Amino acid sequence: MLRFNLRRQISNSTGIYCRNIHSGLEDAGPMASRLRSRSVIRFSGPDTIKFLQGLLTNDVRRFGEKSTTVPTPNMPSVSTPPMYAALLTPQGRFLYDFFLYRPTRPDEKLDRTGSVELFADVDVSVLDELLETLKKFRLRSKVDIENVAEEFSCWQRYGRNLSESSSVGWGGGVDRAGESTASGNKYGWQWYEDPRLDCLGYRSIFPSDATPPLVEADKETDESNYLLWRLEHGVAEGSAEIPKGEAIPLEYNFVGLNAISFDKGCYVGQELIARTHHRGVIRKRLVPLRFIDSNGKEVNQKIAAGAQVVESGTGKKIGAISTALGSRGMGVMRGQEALKASTELTVNGSEDVKVEAIRPTWWPAEWFQQDQSGVAST
Repeated sequence: MLRFNLRRQISNSTGIYCRNIHSGLEDAGPMASRLRSRSVIRFSGPDTIKFLQGLLTNDVRRFGEKSTTVPTPNMPSVSTPPMYAALLTPQGRFLYDFFLYRPTRPDEKLDRTGSVELFADVDVSVLDELLETLKKFRLRSKVDIENVAEEFSCWQRYGRNLSESSSVGWGGGVDRAGESTASGNKYGWQWYEDPRLDCLGYRSIFPSDATPPLVEADKETDESNYLLWRLEHGVAEGSAEIPKGEAIPLEYNFVGLNAISFDKGCYVGQELIARTHHRGVIRKRLVPLRFIDSNGKEVNQKIAAGAQVVESGTGKKIGAISTALGSRGMGVMRGQEALKASTELTVNGSEDVKVEAIRPTWWPAEWFQQDQSGVAST
C-alpha cells in the first residue's frame, strides 16, 4: 500500500495552506506504464497542418517547420517536440484532448508534395466518436485520418530519478533512433519530455510489438500508478476526467499545461477562451485532493467521482470531485476558499470524510493573485 506523508506550510500573506504531500510513488524510482486508456490515430496529407490548426487550441504550425539536418547512424535525428492540445465545442467547452507527435522521416527532404504525417494519442473511450467528429470537419481538406491503435501504443515514464530520456530511442553505442529513422523502418520513435509539465516525466508512442527503450521488466507498472502520479500533481487527462461538453479548459489549468496558444489564429471555441483569459479571473480550478477521517487517517475507496465537497458547518458548496482513487482525488474547487487555511471541507453526505485541497508546486504565483482580486471584486 502506498503511504502518504503530509507537510503543511502556511503563507502568512494569504492564509493559504501550501500542502506538500509525498506518496510512496515518490520513493519508487523510475516507472513506466503502457497507457491502455489511450489510443493512436494518424493524420496524413498536404492539408494536415491547416486542418488541425483550424480546430485545436494549440499552434500546430510548429509541426510544419522543416528539419535542417538529415539523420544518420552517428547523428541523432532532430524531431519536433510533441504538443498537447484540445478540441472544443463552439461554446468553448472541452471535447477531446490530443498529444501530437511528428516522426522524423528519412525521405522528408525529398517529398515535394507537401504531405505531412502526424500521430496523436487520444482517449480510447471516445475513439470512434472522435474519428467521426474529425471526419465531419474534414470536408474537402486533403487529409487522411486513420485508426492505427493496433500498430502503436502510448507509454509514459515517470517517478523519481528519471534518467535523461529525451531523444533516446533504441540505445547503445550508436543512436538507434537516428539509425532506424535513416533506414526507414518503423522503429524511429523516441521518448519525449511530457509537453505539459516536467514533473510528469516522458511520453511517446511506440510500435505495439516492441518494448520501448529504458523500460525494464521490473520497472513496468500498472497504469493506475500513473493515475496516482497525476492525482498528486493535479493533472486531468481524457474525457473520463475532463467532462466532455461541460468542462471549461481554463478551470482545468490548460494554460499552465501548455495546451493553449493565444497567438494563433481562430479555432473552434476560441472566443470564450480568449475573453475569459484576458479578463484574468479564474475563480475555480482543478486541485489535488486528499481524503482523511477526523483523526487525520487516510480514507480509502469510500469516495466516488461526482461527490460534492462542501464547507463544514455552513454546507456551502466548494466544488465537486472529478476523479478519485484510494485516498487521493482531484476536483474543480473555488480556489481561494478551498485552499484557505481556516476552511474545513467535507464530502456532502459523508461528513465523516474530510477533504484537504492541495496547492500543486507547479502552479504559477499569479494564479493566486488572480483569485484574490476576483474575491475582492465580488
